[in-house]
Amino acid sequence: MKIGYIQMEPAFLDREANLDHAAEMLEKAKDADIIVLPELFNTGYNFQGKKEVNALAEDAETGVTSTLLQEIAKENDQYIAAGYAERIGDKIYNSQLLVGPGGFINSYQKVHLFCNEKKFFEPGKSIGVIDLGEARVGQMVCFDWFFPECMRTLMLKGADIILHSANLVLPYCPNSMVTRCLENRVFAVTCNRIGEEHGLGFIGMSQITATDGGIMHRAPESSEETWIEEVNPLLARNKDMNELNNIIRDRAVGAYDLR
Repeated sequence: MKIGYIQMEPAFLDREANLDHAAEMLEKAKDADIIVLPELFNTGYNFQGKKEVNALAEDAETGVTSTLLQEIAKENDQYIAAGYAERIGDKIYNSQLLVGPGGFINSYQKVHLFCNEKKFFEPGKSIGVIDLGEARVGQMVCFDWFFPECMRTLMLKGADIILHSANLVLPYCPNSMVTRCLENRVFAVTCNRIGEEHGLGFIGMSQITATDGGIMHRAPESSEETWIEEVNPLLARNKDMNELNNIIRDRAVGAYDLR
């Protein structure tokens, strides 16, 4: 299975330009079975007021972003995960859309909101895994990585590959995903962005990480990039470290207090 990311520089608040640019970059990723785009790839990130978010939030299935990505996914026979502002009733979420050859699949609402996101978005309430047939995928958005419980939950629910849309501004995530993937024995595609918005700079360094924590590829800090790696999702289903240790069986659940 071929998995990859599109590291891009969104134009702040210019959804039409961002969708056009993403479509152009997706042309270079036709060979990917699963491709990940950044968090809020279609709008930019550093909102200065709630009116900006309200104007660009959209429906998960029928919004202009979802409609375009569904068309591309069908044409390319691939799955696309992409971050966007989702409207559900009178609430807005920082979400990750997942579409495929058959259309809309799921929208995950980011559970762990970072800094000013709390002024604009509602937190999500659940973390789940989607079975795509050849692979089972878990969805995450940016700051979710900081909480080990998130990836552990996805692993325990059967995820082989973590689809991680991000707008990273701090330097810690790329190296930390080595540990997250190692301790859970899963693959991860962390897709970040580049550029600057209202004084907030983004670090790039999108990354594909293997089940043993190996960095299969890491993007540059300040340039756009489309990258694809071939993986075997079945490797993520082997949780044996050696003949005596298994990372699921060896969990001492009775000794933990995670309240």
